[in-house]
Amino acid sequence: MSLEQLTEGVRAKVADGGIDDSVKFDLGETGVIFLKGSNVSNEDGEADCTIKMLADDLGDLLSGDLSPTAAFMGGKMQVEGDMSVAMKLGSIV
Repeated sequence: MSLEQLTEGVRAKVADGGIDDSVKFDLGETGVIFLKGSNVSNEDGEADCTIKMLADDLGDLLSGDLSPTAAFMGGKMQVEGDMSVAMKLGSIV
């Protein structure tokens, strides 16, 4: 999936309301997706929580083929910053 497709996927997930905290998905060379509330962009900025993962794994997470717990426990997702913010994302993805 492209960065644009992933960004739209995240945007669709938070269209009815996201979380108050800021989250950055760091997809390495693919780019970043920055989320705060229902606002989603590809701007790189400081976030309460940064989630590092591969673009393909984020695609699987958004489609439901990969659970957040399995991604974290399997090492496909690394969390930096406030872990409680990452836990809130579970209800969105």
